[in-house]
Amino acid sequence: MDFPIFHLDFLGNRMLIAMIAVLHVVINHSLAVGAMPLVAAMEWWGHKKDDQRWDRLAYRILTVCFVLTTTVGALTGVGIWLSTSLVNPYAIGSLIRVFFWAWFIEWLVFVAEVLCIMVYYLTWKRLADRKRLHIGIGITLAIFSWVTMVIITAILGFMMDPGSWMSEESFVAGVFNPIYLPQLAFRTPVAMIAAGCLALFLAFFFTRSDSDLRWAAVRWLSLWGLIWLPFAVAGSLWYWRVIPAFMRDNVPIAIGTQRFTAWYDQLLTVLTVMVVVVFLVALIGALLPRRLPRAALLVPFVAVIFLLGSFERVREFIRKPYIIGDYMYANGLRVDDYPLFKEEGVLRHATYTSVREVTEDNRLEAGAEIFRLTCTRCHTATGVNAVPDRLRAMYGGGSWDRDTVKYYLLGMHTARPFMPPFPGTEVEAGALSDYLIELRRTGRPSIGAQDSGVDTAAAAEGGA
Repeated sequence: MDFPIFHLDFLGNRMLIAMIAVLHVVINHSLAVGAMPLVAAMEWWGHKKDDQRWDRLAYRILTVCFVLTTTVGALTGVGIWLSTSLVNPYAIGSLIRVFFWAWFIEWLVFVAEVLCIMVYYLTWKRLADRKRLHIGIGITLAIFSWVTMVIITAILGFMMDPGSWMSEESFVAGVFNPIYLPQLAFRTPVAMIAAGCLALFLAFFFTRSDSDLRWAAVRWLSLWGLIWLPFAVAGSLWYWRVIPAFMRDNVPIAIGTQRFTAWYDQLLTVLTVMVVVVFLVALIGALLPRRLPRAALLVPFVAVIFLLGSFERVREFIRKPYIIGDYMYANGLRVDDYPLFKEEGVLRHATYTSVREVTEDNRLEAGAEIFRLTCTRCHTATGVNAVPDRLRAMYGGGSWDRDTVKYYLLGMHTARPFMPPFPGTEVEAGALSDYLIELRRTGRPSIGAQDSGVDTAAAAEGGA
């Protein structure tokens, strides 16, 4: 606990990261990993058929991908680094120590990817008479885009299940964690299908209604998605089988949230129907493209965005109570450090806090500090996913008993397995309960270090 606590109480740190990450994944999977091989394949097809119309269509689709990936995609990629480093620097620091060389290689690959997409896009017309060379650049770009996913997926898999790394603590064990290859086998075809859905939607805008190219493109793009579909199904089954059992138990809450957990079956039905609809649109597009209404092409485009976003949310949630499986809880505290915190308290080992122990005079101030240290990675005081709202749902609108709240905090991980255990002492749990009861009365937001500032004198004392 060597960093000041960044906190956005109106939005929540978890929601901040989710918004950036979901947008990045949608753009990265569909417009980079999936779209680059699709565009290169479409360019090759136009060259093989000696039909410039295919070439122009591929170029227009690439233009959309180029603009969005080099702007929103790049910014959200940086945004993930910035937001996660602010919200949970302990987790990021741990991942950097394990995957330093992987991230270094990923940076080199990313630079190569940026250079390739610029060369590929800007030389499209200049190399019109050297198509084989230009298609080769597109294939190289597609490889670099996929390698980026290859590296990052290893880190995402590690965060879910470190596997043998817990005992070996080697780079190779971290990369080849139990979830790495299954997740990669799932994400790769899903990215290809997502790109096909996007291109299918764009094809109607980039082709004339009276042109046979429109229907040929619809058939071609539909077949592209159908070819990758069996691989996506196989990858999903493999992925599901290797996910730890407690994570599978978290899926109903991950999909429906705590409020709509009872609607899990209905929500799962909706998601299944959306997948089936995407399949049917692709099937009709492949067999009877002229029978496919224009409005129908919007359905897979919207569905794939929703499904990708839902998948990322579920993946992030089901690993709770951990941010790094079996190694670090979602609150940024290591599992191995819990016995120390339970004995001596979290305040004593926090650098940036003005309170070192709980007394009768500082119970509310200490409770506020404990709240920031142990709760604000996922919760807020008054905003999204506010703790008082959770307590109100359990205890109703009447008065809250201090001991009842305290003992709930001490045992919340048994009632809600996706919650990390309370890390501090019983006295600190009491101070936190006092603060939460007072928070219910006042409704004052919890202020992060970016607004309250940092007490450097207290930090120096704590460091000493």
